Amino acid sequence: MTENMTSSDLATQMIQVRNLHKSFTLHTQGGIELSVLSSTDLSVSTGECVALMGPSGAGKSTVLRCLYGNYLPQAGAILIRHKGHMINLVGAEPRNVLAIRRETLGYVSQFLRVIPRIPAIDLICEPLVTLGIDPKAAREKAAELLTRLRIPERHWALAPATFSGGEQQRINIARTMVVDYPVLLLDEPTASLDAENRHTVIDLILEARDRGAAIVGIFHDEEVRDAVCSAQHHVAVPSAQDGTQMNEMNSGDKQDLAG
Repeated sequence: MTENMTSSDLATQMIQVRNLHKSFTLHTQGGIELSVLSSTDLSVSTGECVALMGPSGAGKSTVLRCLYGNYLPQAGAILIRHKGHMINLVGAEPRNVLAIRRETLGYVSQFLRVIPRIPAIDLICEPLVTLGIDPKAAREKAAELLTRLRIPERHWALAPATFSGGEQQRINIARTMVVDYPVLLLDEPTASLDAENRHTVIDLILEARDRGAAIVGIFHDEEVRDAVCSAQHHVAVPSAQDGTQMNEMNSGDKQDLAG
């Protein structure tokens, strides 16, 4: 929300979503139009971690996928600060979206999608090497993260497709956290983790906040949410009939959390 913001507030804004609308056409069900997001507004500044809240089916994952450019909204704007400029992802050229993902926008999805037979440590190094970081330095940083996330060294040369669900999620987290992205999108980053690794990921998220990253995430684990989030954003559920909001709280409302 920007109407009460000062110029200083606007200068620290990293994400600004305005009047976002997203619907899906169900072609196998007679072309029914399913409205998922309606008039969604959101702003996130440096050092802020916002939890997307709402019941199952409210569109929380859809918000993240729109922010990453995986889904194209029917209307609205998604502004991401990239190299000092606010860039609208909606309608951006694919090469510009890829550049923003490469340098500005990190995304931890729920599922690991990797090329088969690529060793875990090489997979984690790749984003750094793509940015021009020396391969030896990239490998050292990847090894540090793998150690913190308790991936045994004997597994580093193995393809993550052979790993357990919890190990794959930690590889996913390491691949994103290895780069100091200014913006992070986190989709249930601790869902498959035990208590010890969950606390390590909490530390990584807090470290990202401390260096000024703007973070938007889905955190179903209340302990994790309370530990890392500075605010909550309630995603309202559009009516199946006309797309109007069913929730009492408008989808643009963001509740700051004490502490």
